[in-house]
Amino acid sequence: MVSPYAFNVPGGVQFHVRDLAEHLLSQGHDVRVLAPADEDADLPDYVDPAGRAVPVPYNGSVARLLFGPVTAARVGRWIDRGGFDVLHVHEPFAPSVSMLAMMAADGAVVGTFHSSTMRSRVLLTLMPLLEAQLEKLSGRIAVSPEALRTIHRHEGAADALIIPNGVYVDRFAGAPLVPRWRGSDDRPTIAFLGRLEEPRKGLSVLLEAMPRLLDARPGLRLLVAGPGDPGEALRHTTTRVRAATEFLGMVSEPDKASLLRSVDAYVAPNTGAESFGIILVEAMSAGAPVVASDLPSFTDVLADGAAGAMFRTGDPDALAGTVVRLLGDPGERAALSAGGALRARDFDWPRVSADLMDVYETCRAARPGGVRAASTGRAKRVLRGRD
Repeated sequence: MVSPYAFNVPGGVQFHVRDLAEHLLSQGHDVRVLAPADEDADLPDYVDPAGRAVPVPYNGSVARLLFGPVTAARVGRWIDRGGFDVLHVHEPFAPSVSMLAMMAADGAVVGTFHSSTMRSRVLLTLMPLLEAQLEKLSGRIAVSPEALRTIHRHEGAADALIIPNGVYVDRFAGAPLVPRWRGSDDRPTIAFLGRLEEPRKGLSVLLEAMPRLLDARPGLRLLVAGPGDPGEALRHTTTRVRAATEFLGMVSEPDKASLLRSVDAYVAPNTGAESFGIILVEAMSAGAPVVASDLPSFTDVLADGAAGAMFRTGDPDALAGTVVRLLGDPGERAALSAGGALRARDFDWPRVSADLMDVYETCRAARPGGVRAASTGRAKRVLRGRD
């Protein structure tokens, strides 16, 4: 497998690649992962570092990518050494090592498309060079209907099989409760997880809703987990909101599961550019009632509201009204918790990996000779517009 983003930096695609690799390894398959990474990064033993990535603004965030002729040659050598039956590249549209691997490889190559973007000028510029390379994909996977729409925006009629991101549901369902994060009738707790400085994660919308939430539930606590500067995030808030908001910083995977198990509701105020919403599935797995903006990708994950309460995207008043209603109705919280737990099973890794393995086997049957680097110079020539 190939990840386009720095493996030592947390992110949804990196977590997906990590969990898929470890699940396949647990099933007895041989797996190697190529990904950008810092030289001193602490990486799993199945990851081969491709070199240090460069931070680049990409799809409403800052992605750490690795590109260029030198990297292309390195990718080709890695493919030749691997002797792989299947090469699985994640985010072939991202200008990084996944795109380079797709360019360099011949054989059973599977591409998974994770992102949700409007028509990208960069991609539209690159598409004449990429079209022939994308046609080499033996199998195409989109993680959601929204990701599939992104493929259609840039490739027209090209199609893909929808296989969602996976979650180890039982790890979240069985996480221990943490007393300091648990709420009560007088002091309910709600949680947000995400990068504080990334506008599309919507923390500013949630903070703008906090005064109304505190008017209705004066003892409410907001627990915020994720990287970033709390002072900057709270710069435009009131003293009352600051006092009700607790920043936890980066949390470990076990602590994330316990946080989601312990709170009265998880709030996802994201404002756009989300193709899936893995955090929603994690919260549902943990039994947390979910309150989410009505992005198309979130609507799909939450089964049109059957597995979570939804509010108008970017509207702090709608967010506050939905949370206040939910906190005041134990029956609705219990129903959403049960519905979410049931829906989460659709994303459990054993089920998702079985669908992925079907794709691998189909592509391997169609291209049985294994994967090889067709030419050490192909990716370089494509980069120079000569292929």
